[in-house]
Amino acid sequence: MKTTKFLSKGSVVRIISTARKVSPTEVEPAIKVLKSWGLGVQLGRNLYAEHNQFAGTDDQRLQDLHSALDDPTVEMIWCARGGYGTVRLLDRIDWTSFLRKPKLVVGYSDVTILLNHISEVLHVECLHATMPINIKNLLTAEDQQSITSLKQYIFGVESQHKLLQHPFTRKGDFTGRVIGGNLSMIYSFLGSNTQVDPKGKVLLIEDLDEYLYHIDRMMMNLRRNELFDGLAGVLVGGLTDMNDNTIPFGESAEQIVRRHFEDYDYPVYFGVQVGHCSPNLAIPIGGTVEVRNNTLIVPR
Repeated sequence: MKTTKFLSKGSVVRIISTARKVSPTEVEPAIKVLKSWGLGVQLGRNLYAEHNQFAGTDDQRLQDLHSALDDPTVEMIWCARGGYGTVRLLDRIDWTSFLRKPKLVVGYSDVTILLNHISEVLHVECLHATMPINIKNLLTAEDQQSITSLKQYIFGVESQHKLLQHPFTRKGDFTGRVIGGNLSMIYSFLGSNTQVDPKGKVLLIEDLDEYLYHIDRMMMNLRRNELFDGLAGVLVGGLTDMNDNTIPFGESAEQIVRRHFEDYDYPVYFGVQVGHCSPNLAIPIGGTVEVRNNTLIVPR
């Protein structure tokens, strides 16, 4: 697995959107944060373009991604937001320049497919972390861990996070490379060349605004595709704002997930503060993490 170099003062970050449209007002707080860290900031040429719900047409978003991947001065690509649209670009990406000089790609949610493709297919470490669309709200929140953990990772500082107590957690120590992220995205790339290999890995699961029956359907599909076999451990992040039908499903999202891991003996930690939750701690996709004494350790 290739790791990207740590950023330092003067390093250049390019902000683009591979998915939903975004406005200058939504991005400006993130620009100010990056500049306060001494980083240079560039914006994708089409960052503020609009095409229906997308940040420009597929061609425009792909152009911004290629420009960032190919520019040797760019050391980090920060995806502005999720939503939907990244998968529409994936099979058209030319990775030639990126593989010559890998750079850190950061995002979560819809960007999960990009992170896992880069880590599993190209063998380059990425970062599952907060995005520019979130920064305005995070700056006014009491808890600054989302921003702090992002800064620590990109500047090469190890972070440690005490895992919350949760009645569904099956405790245990483990070490492994992280795969996964947004459950809906993992489900969507099953059967493609982006599908992840679970053996010895740490599976991260999180999601937002899904129906409970669909959580069960996605978990069933991952299980039937053997994505739960041979894992070192599981981190269950935010399962936030779930929906139910008029006739209740009968289980919460956490109960559904717990049931699907009952037949396995590796540790499963619930309530991990990663994903569509606050805080959203930075965690590498393709990078190694360790859980020891109920503490999540992200080495650098």
